[in-house]
Order: sequence, then C-alpha cells, then structure tokens
Amino acid sequence: MSGSDENNLGVIGPASNLQGSLLGGGGKLVTAMGQSRRALSDIDLNVTEAPGCPCAVNKRGFSENQRGSLDKVICRPRHSVCDKNLPIPSDRRITRKFAAQLANNQLEKLPKETKKVGQLGSKIRGSEDCTLTDVEDYKTDNDFPIPMFVHHTESILEETDEMEEVEMEDIADELVIDIDNCDKLNPLAVTEYIDEIYAYYKKVENSSCVPVNYMENQPDINENMRGVLIDWLVEVHYKFELMDETLYLMVNLIDRFLAVQSVPRRKLQLVGVAALLLACKYEEVSVPVVEDLILISDKAYNRKEVLDMEKLMINTLQFNLSVPTPYVFMRRFLKAAQSDKKLELLSFFMIELCLVEYPMLKFPPSLLAAAAIYTAQSTICGFKQWSATSECHSGYSQEQLLECSKLMVTFHQKAGTGKLTGVQRKYNTSRFGYAAGVEPAEFMLEGLR
Repeated sequence: MSGSDENNLGVIGPASNLQGSLLGGGGKLVTAMGQSRRALSDIDLNVTEAPGCPCAVNKRGFSENQRGSLDKVICRPRHSVCDKNLPIPSDRRITRKFAAQLANNQLEKLPKETKKVGQLGSKIRGSEDCTLTDVEDYKTDNDFPIPMFVHHTESILEETDEMEEVEMEDIADELVIDIDNCDKLNPLAVTEYIDEIYAYYKKVENSSCVPVNYMENQPDINENMRGVLIDWLVEVHYKFELMDETLYLMVNLIDRFLAVQSVPRRKLQLVGVAALLLACKYEEVSVPVVEDLILISDKAYNRKEVLDMEKLMINTLQFNLSVPTPYVFMRRFLKAAQSDKKLELLSFFMIELCLVEYPMLKFPPSLLAAAAIYTAQSTICGFKQWSATSECHSGYSQEQLLECSKLMVTFHQKAGTGKLTGVQRKYNTSRFGYAAGVEPAEFMLEGLR
C-alpha cells in the first residue's frame, strides 16, 4: 500500500494550486506553505473563542448623547446580534475587570431590596465624607430586611468574640504554673498526692488554733508576758541552731497549753522550756539535754520540775503534736511563689515577728504564711504583687491577705524598737542575709491613714 502524500513535504493537491494562484505565488510559495504546516492537535491548543462583540472602538472622546446611546450599538458577529450578558467562558482568566463583571452579574440577580443596600454601600464608598454605619443603626433606619451577607458577617463577629473569650480563659488558666513538674522524678516530693496532703492540712488547721481571748482565763499572766517568753525562746532557738520546724511547733504547744491550763507567773518560763524540749524530741535529730535547758534558764528550775512540766503538758495536749504550723504552709507557698533566697528570708522574718504578737492568733496558720510571703514580695518589688499561682495553691486572694499584711508592715516598722527585739537581732546577721534591714512597705498602709 502506498503511503499518503499528505505527509510528504512539497507535495500538495489540487487545492494547493488554487490557493497558489489566488495568492499570486509560485512554487516556492507553495513549498514554504507546505513546510509550515502543523498537526491539528497543535493548532487546537492555540485556538480560543473569539470575543462575542467585536465592536469598533472610537478613540476620540464621546459626547453625553453618544455615551447614552453607546449601549444601543449593534454588534454584528458571524451569526446573530450579540447580547450584553453573554455566557462567560469557564476557562477565562480571572482579572480585575472580569471579577467586577461577575460581581455585577450576581448583583443583578438579587432582589430589589438587596440592590438598594448595594447602592447605598456604593454611595458611601464613593462619597468624599465617608461615615461608617453600624448594623444596629442600619436596622432602625431602613425598612427593608438585612441582606444575607450582613447576617453572615454578624455571625462571624459573634463567633470571633466567643473564641476570644475562650482564649482569654485559656490564658488565665495558663498563668497557673505546675510547681511540682520539676519534682516528678523525686520520690520524696510525693507529687502524686501532695495536693491532697495540703488540702488535709487546710481542713484540720483550725483544730490547732486557740481562742483569741484565752488570756482572759489566765489569772496571773497576760499577753505581754507571753510576748516576752516567746521573744526569749526565739533567741534560745537561734543559739542552739535548731531546725525551723521546732520554733513553730514550740509556740503552738505553748498557746494550746495556756489556753486550757492556768499557770502562775513564776512557772511561765518553765512552760516555755518544757515546750522547747517536747518540740525538739518531735522534730530534731539531736535533742538538747535537760541540763542545758536548766542552764539557759539561769538555773531557776531543777531537773525534776522540767520533767514534771513536760509530763503535764503532753498529757494536757493528749499527745497531739502532729499539727499544721505556719512553717508547713510556708514551704509550699514559697514554692508556688518561685522564691529566691532573699524572698525566703524576708518572709520568715515577717512571720516570726507575728509569733511574738498575741493579736495575730486570730489568723489561721495558712493565712499567716500566705500574708508573710505577700508582704515580703510587696516589700521587695515596691508594689503589691500576688500571682495567680500563689492564689491557686494558697487559696487566698490578695484582698483576703490585706488585713494581715498591713499588720505585718506595722510590726516591721517597730521591730528595732521596744523591748522585744529578739527577731530583729536574729535577722540582722549575715546568716539571715540582713533581712531585718530592708525598708518596710509603708505604701501598703496608705488605706489606714
């Protein structure tokens, strides 16, 4: 079978001769045309639909009458008169002009009331004095209904407001730091149930408190004598280099014993010595001997009197020495406050000033600890500071701590004056970072003046 002549270069049929004669060309022209032929598939790729209205364009300016009659110009395509709203090709490139045409077509399909809104918006955008109209004002000023896109915008704004509220709640929750995260691998920190332990401490702390007016039942001693006794025991505790827990338990034993047992004035110091001995046996590894306690009391009592008072005290308290003291809460709250050494020493200085003061018995141990840390933070920073983490773990807000904190500031002001200066001298040493030398936070007393 012979191949077709269609694919042979330079070979054309009768139609080619006719074309060549019409063009007035010769053989060379025919040959060039044959060489420039392409496959139909390649040609189809370059074919695009011709514009529907090939109207002539007048480059000169139009008059108003000409502009008005411009829409009446009849276009003459190959088959029929074109319409203004011809179907738009789906494969046409999206340009700014094309996008505007799509928008106009959609606007013409909307109801009349919606068109009025669009015209109103276009007038506002086109005016020189542009003023924004609120949706609520728009509802009251117009009788026609709100378009669908306005309702859609309102719903989006409402959802955005709700999301912002949720995000603000999440931010507030994130402010509470997990203070036990760093101790999860430490078995001694018991992070699995540390929160339950302190919840139990908060529950039973009232059982370790004493009535604020118990001195009224003491016929021979008063609150000033109690202050002198505890101020002296603070110095003894410091000289013996005992643990901090011992000091707070000792003060608690004294108050609980005096609240239920009448004591003559001459045996008040003996009560303090016996309470110190009991607290050392409960907290210390190395307990001071009885002879040392007799020696520090200037031999005012003998060995038998010390041991008898110890028996009377332990029986009166029914052997209940496991009570939550302010020190227990201090350690937890300092951890929540992410304290450094300066804040820790100043906080303990504040709370030891309260041990001497009889009016501070009206506050529970947890509140005393939280107020001491809050006062120390405010003293160091120069403004009131109480973080969300401290509030979460202590259970006290800043407003709940203000009363106790203001009293601590007044005690700080007069710490170096008067007769009870044991705490001041203790914390005015290098061992305690000269915490007593920090200026009091007098700005916290402005509400009292």
